[in-house]
Amino acid sequence: MTFSQERIIPTDLGGEMSRSYLEYAMSVIVGRALPDARDGLKPVHRRILYAMHELGLMPDRPFRKCARVVGEVLGKYHPHGDTAVYDALVRMAQDFSMRSPLINGHGNFGSVDNDPPAAMRYTECRLQQLTTDAMLQDIESETVDFGDNFDGSQQEPLVLPARVPQLLLNGSSGIAVGMATNIPPHNLGELINGLIALINNPEITDIQLMQYIPGPDFPTGGQILGTSGIKEAYTTGRGSITMRGVAQIETIEHRGRPDREAIIITQLPYQTNKAALIEKIAEMVNEKRLEGIADIRDESDRDGMRIVIELKRDAYPRVVLNNLYKQTPLQGNFGANMLAIVNGEPQLLTLSQFLKVFLDFRIDCIARRTRYELRKAQERDHLLQGLLIALLNLDGIVSLIRRAADAPTARQELMDTYGLSEAQADAILQMQLRRLTALEAEKIRAEHDELQARIADLQDILARRERILEIIQTEVQQIKETHSTPRRTIIEHAEGEIDDTDLIANEKALILLTEQGYIKRMPVNTFEAQSRNTRGKKGSGMKDDDGIEHFLTCCDHDSILFFSDRGVVYCLRAYQIPTGTRTAKGTPIVQMLPIPRAEKITSIVPVSEFTSDEYLVMMTKGGYIKKTELAAFSNIRANGLIAISLEEGDQLRWVRRARADDSIIIGSRAGMAIHYRTSHEQLRPLGRATRGVKAMSLRNGDELISMDILPGQVVANLVEVEESEIAEDVTETEDLGLGDATSEVEIVESEEQVENQKSETQNLKSEGPWVLVITMGGYGKRVPVSQFRLQNRAGIGLVATKFRKPKDKLAALHIVNEEDELMMVTSRGIIIRQAVNAISTQSRGATGVRVQRLDEDDAIAAVALVPPTAEGDEEESE
Repeated sequence: MTFSQERIIPTDLGGEMSRSYLEYAMSVIVGRALPDARDGLKPVHRRILYAMHELGLMPDRPFRKCARVVGEVLGKYHPHGDTAVYDALVRMAQDFSMRSPLINGHGNFGSVDNDPPAAMRYTECRLQQLTTDAMLQDIESETVDFGDNFDGSQQEPLVLPARVPQLLLNGSSGIAVGMATNIPPHNLGELINGLIALINNPEITDIQLMQYIPGPDFPTGGQILGTSGIKEAYTTGRGSITMRGVAQIETIEHRGRPDREAIIITQLPYQTNKAALIEKIAEMVNEKRLEGIADIRDESDRDGMRIVIELKRDAYPRVVLNNLYKQTPLQGNFGANMLAIVNGEPQLLTLSQFLKVFLDFRIDCIARRTRYELRKAQERDHLLQGLLIALLNLDGIVSLIRRAADAPTARQELMDTYGLSEAQADAILQMQLRRLTALEAEKIRAEHDELQARIADLQDILARRERILEIIQTEVQQIKETHSTPRRTIIEHAEGEIDDTDLIANEKALILLTEQGYIKRMPVNTFEAQSRNTRGKKGSGMKDDDGIEHFLTCCDHDSILFFSDRGVVYCLRAYQIPTGTRTAKGTPIVQMLPIPRAEKITSIVPVSEFTSDEYLVMMTKGGYIKKTELAAFSNIRANGLIAISLEEGDQLRWVRRARADDSIIIGSRAGMAIHYRTSHEQLRPLGRATRGVKAMSLRNGDELISMDILPGQVVANLVEVEESEIAEDVTETEDLGLGDATSEVEIVESEEQVENQKSETQNLKSEGPWVLVITMGGYGKRVPVSQFRLQNRAGIGLVATKFRKPKDKLAALHIVNEEDELMMVTSRGIIIRQAVNAISTQSRGATGVRVQRLDEDDAIAAVALVPPTAEGDEEESE
């Protein structure tokens, strides 16, 4: 066949390619890949829901085969492959893909392991109640535009009359030509709260909206780390949101085998394949890229997800978990790209713009619905007005109708005689004889009056925008009450952002750590103050072979520094330590910190603020002491930080906070104490990885047991007293560690005599502070600090107390004030809290009074002071 010259149209190939590709690209963008910002749906999802609505698959109706729905959609609205339609239907029924599923599926609709759904001939579906209430309600009330389907034989909605911002509720993802969208799902209740806030304040900002919509709420739960990514996505339309699964470290008991630590994963990040995650972990273990894992099991069932990662005995649970976060999909990023179709064009939207587009659409829907209802009401009232005219002229109208030759003649005569419209005349001709009774006539009049009021109300709604906003607010409140669910995803604040401390009361807390490594936190008010010489309360449900190792009081906002015998420091916030009852055993500290089993925590220091003018004074078991700036410990890595360099066989034992003008009192087990300044002359500041200098000279068999800091102002007041009261016949003992043992004993005894003489004339009831001396046998006293004169470092010190029993030893030595309270714990876990002023003031040479009544074979293990009430607490109490 040949073509004539006139039928050939010369066309530039580049222009034709550009035009054709642009048409194709816009078709993909608008008609396939990107959701509409109004109802949040792509065309295939909209067509599926509308087809199910047309089939009558309501929530209270029986399920129908998915194949029936897919066939309906293909035949009427969506001329594409059946796989594409079925896949879209399946996703709308998956509770792990949609935050609020739109379709109720019956059968196998796939799993979080990425198992495929059953074939469409096996599965069944119907609409969810939320879909009928919030997506398809009023669709017959001309609320949205309809258009021709692909062959012009049917009409389909161009958008659904959504009552909630569905695009943010369930999110969306899609890849178009040259652009893509990835919108995270959110919580229904929070979205409605944000929408109401926008209605009440049209000028609300994205940041202000975050008070109501704090972030995405993924259907699989999990955690979001930090709010910076959320804020960026909400304010710019793009942002990277860090997601993390939920995992705990637990101790698993095995029959006949020692207990083992295990990591239990109960929630995964959104769109993470559970089977692929387990396979990835196993592969990395086999390739030696992940250490410390002995076994992996998937124990998930109908009750929920549970992945058990059993650890080797020498593994550090926290280190393994951190590696899982870093190297596996247990932690990942959601790249938010908030792109949607607005007025037929793709636009990048912020949070407030999303809600404003939806609110404008909803206002238009309400206005269109109101106009439709107004038209219907006016049409009905128009007919009723004709019927009322007929009732008033009943005899004449009956005669007219009887005389008429046929119905068209009767209609015309009615219109001419009584001024009726054609619709009114037809209504009179069709009226049944029973409507002529008095009761039926009264019903017509009542209906007319009701319609008049209804018409006036509808006209008022159209005339006043605030009425429309009230209706929107009422409707979304009803949906919230019926369909909202609690948030599943927890938003964890990252470093440098608003901390959890802003949401947690700064209460006083008591922290106990046992010898076998069990830690717990209790409110201080668990133990009310008791009288002296009482027994106390049980403070820990320890094992028979366990005992209290460390015991301190702090506030919940404090950073708790854990120093180990290896000289390594770890850090936790106090509120991160799990709370427990008085009789609870506690949580293994290896689940909280990456501590090797052979390593022990030897000192715990609470810190409220890391300042540069404060130091940490550290003392080792071997008698070395040093001070390092507190600011050097402000940023401690998850796996710890070197705090002090130790000699072979030495251990870090005591760590205290001090300032340069403070002084230090060190006590030994045999009841000796030395007091000297922490100034740079006695203790110059050293870096973290240093050993320190000699702290105190000890007799044979003696050991250091305590260290405390005396404030600088008190030290300044002591200097004058010290210079005037030193006995003339006593030789200074600034560095007795250089002499022989015999001279040391003689000097100590002579000093003791002098001090005993001074104590007879000295006012022992001074205002303090005092040195609180507690023995293991349960005896204690307060000694005025002035009885411990300042000496030079490395001396043997002075006698701090005498013992009533030969086997008694010194348990603790603390600096206290009149208003202080102390808490003592015994080796069996009995705790007593009492006021310091209940313990009498005595001299250094006295034996003290009984402060706690002990059971046989029990002894005082540790003593801690209750921190003073914080200013914030006082304000709250006021």
